[in-house]
Amino acid sequence: MKLAEVLDASRVSIDQSLSSKKRALEEISKLLSGRDGLAEADIFNALMAREKLGSTGLGHGVAIPHGRMSETRSTTAALIRLTHGVDYDAHDGQAVDLVFGLIVPQSATEDHLKLLAAVAEKFSEEDFCKQLRAAESPEAAVELLTA
Repeated sequence: MKLAEVLDASRVSIDQSLSSKKRALEEISKLLSGRDGLAEADIFNALMAREKLGSTGLGHGVAIPHGRMSETRSTTAALIRLTHGVDYDAHDGQAVDLVFGLIVPQSATEDHLKLLAAVAEKFSEEDFCKQLRAAESPEAAVELLTA
């Protein structure tokens, strides 16, 4: 599965001003909702359940909240770039300003892990994150992510 199949500019929000991890998860839930009739509240609950297992803050200002849901048949991704980082309980203690959300079908364990690994690898590249932080539009962000 390619990132271009699950992410489009309508699910990217740049220069959001949010005050907390909870608000970031609420906003990413809003962007992820609608596909397959998924409700924001259900997505938020799935993401929060995953966060209770351990923070999805990768470090270096990046978080990848993700969850599996039985109510969906398709994988959906979204991105928020924050104007100011928020405390996200990342292992390095840095505030998070790039939040990449991912919802996958409950049965898609292997696809989920492969996509999550590919996204994590991309976000571990300092130059990539620098370019993403400088992207001037959602379309430019999607182009970077799907290149």
